[in-house]
Amino acid sequence: MTDWLTAEQAMARLGVRAQTLYAYVSRGQVHATPDPDDPRRSRYRASDIEELTVRKARGRKAADVAESTIAWGEPVLTSSITTVVDGLLYYRGQDAVWLSETETFEGVARLLRGDDGVALRHSERPSPSADPGMRTRAFQALASRAALDPPARGRSAANLAVEGATLLDILADAVIGATQSGPIHERLGRAWGCSRAGCDLIRRTLVLLADHELNASTFAARVAASTGASLAAAALAGLSTLSGPLHGGLAQRVRALAMEARSMEAEQSVAARLAHWPTAPGFGHPLYPKGDPRARALLSGFITSPVLEDFGRSVETATGERANIDFALVALTEALCLPDDAAFALFAVARCAGWTAHAIEQITTGALIRPRAKYAGPPPRIVRPEIWGRRQLRAG
Repeated sequence: MTDWLTAEQAMARLGVRAQTLYAYVSRGQVHATPDPDDPRRSRYRASDIEELTVRKARGRKAADVAESTIAWGEPVLTSSITTVVDGLLYYRGQDAVWLSETETFEGVARLLRGDDGVALRHSERPSPSADPGMRTRAFQALASRAALDPPARGRSAANLAVEGATLLDILADAVIGATQSGPIHERLGRAWGCSRAGCDLIRRTLVLLADHELNASTFAARVAASTGASLAAAALAGLSTLSGPLHGGLAQRVRALAMEARSMEAEQSVAARLAHWPTAPGFGHPLYPKGDPRARALLSGFITSPVLEDFGRSVETATGERANIDFALVALTEALCLPDDAAFALFAVARCAGWTAHAIEQITTGALIRPRAKYAGPPPRIVRPEIWGRRQLRAG
C-alpha cells in the first residue's frame, strides 16, 4: 500500500490535527480505507494528501478562498450545533443515528437549541389555514408569524427557546391541518393513518433530519437571523430555500425516477438517466463518501419495495454511489403510504428544529452576515466631476 499513509503520516505532511484530517475525509477531499493490518484504523491516499499540501503551500487570495467556501468548501461560520466527522453526523457531540434510536424529536430540538433538556411551556397556537395543500399551509403559517412577531435581537435566550419550540408546533399543525396535542411524530402519524410502528419511523426520520450543519436552508435562516429578524422570519427563509429542487424538493425528482423504473427495467431506467446526467438524484453525498449514515439508519427500519430496491441496486452498480437520505425519504413515504408531499413536509418540520437553533445561535453573536460580491460585470463607467456639474446646471 505505497499510495496510502497512516493517520500520523498524513497529519504530519499536512501539519494538521486529527479532527481536521477527518474533516477532509468527510468532505471527500481525502479518501480513506481500512488499514489491512488493523481494521480499527484507517489509511489515507497519499496523492490526495499531496494535492492538499500543494494547495496549502501555494496559498490563495482571501476573495478566492471566500468564494470557494460557498460550494462545499471550508467552514465559513463558527457553530457549536452540528458537525460531520469521519462520515458521521453529530448533534452537539452526540451521534445523530444513535439519538434516532430512542430520542424524541422534541428532545433533539431542545438539544440543538442548547436547552437544559427541560420541556418548555409553549405559547398559544392559532388554527392553521384551511387550504387543502400541506405545503401552502406551511408557508402561510410561518409567513403570518413572520409578519407579526417582534425582532429576535435583544430578546432573552429563554424567550427565544419558547418561541422556537412553539414554531415547531405551529408548523406541524399546518402540515396536519389541525391543532393537536402530543408528540409531533404521533400527531403526524395519526393524521396520515400510520400504525404505532409507522409513527416511530416518522420519529426516527424527524430526528435524523433535524439539522445538517450549514446546508443551504440553514445558511439562509442564519442570514435572516443575523439582521435581528424574528425566529419565524428566519424559519420562513429556511423553508423558502428548502423548497428548491436541489434541496428539499429533491425527493420529487427521486420519485419521478422511481416511477420511470416501474414502467421499464430498473437497469434501463438508470442507463437512460445516466446517458444525459452524470449522477442520479437520491444517491451520493459530498459529506459522506462512504455512504449517508442517515439513509442507512432509516432504511434499516422497514422493507423497501422491490421496485425501489432494484432501482437503488442498479444505481449503485452503475455509479458506485449509495442511497442518501432523499432516496430513504421516498422509500419511507411509499412504505407507509403517505401523501404525495409528505417527504417535503417531514423535511420541513424536522429541519425547522435546526433553523431555529441556528437562528438563536446567530442572534447571540450579534454579527451581521454580509459577504462581498466578486464583481464580474462590465467595467464601471467613471463620470468626470466637471461633466456632472455642467449637467446639473442645464437641468436647473
